[in-house]
Amino acid sequence: MARLGTVDRDGRAHLVPVTFALTGDRLVSAVDWKPKRTSELQRLANVRRTGAASALVDHYDDMAWAALWWVRMRGPAFVAEPGSDDHAGAVAALVARYRQYAERPPAGAAIVIEIEEWRSWSAS
Repeated sequence: MARLGTVDRDGRAHLVPVTFALTGDRLVSAVDWKPKRTSELQRLANVRRTGAASALVDHYDDMAWAALWWVRMRGPAFVAEPGSDDHAGAVAALVARYRQYAERPPAGAAIVIEIEEWRSWSAS
């Protein structure tokens, strides 16, 4: 799981946990069938407006702090609409990563981050 970071129209940070896949220097995530109030999510509006996003993936272990690590990816982003080549590529990457998506692929819009910056930290 990753946390996707975008900025809303008031300049406030908007964070949400997402499933994701990496395809080269792209991170992809898509709106899936899990319960949501709407398929027009704030994260999509934020990316459409700003053209940017970041994601944070981390590992935390209460019992082994020497095993802690995180990776942050940031760059320009766009919304790939269903029916587009970018959307098909994002869904294929997600289906390959998550067995639940093999049974029921995400049908909603996808967010694609073209990673320009990688930052990481590890306790070991």
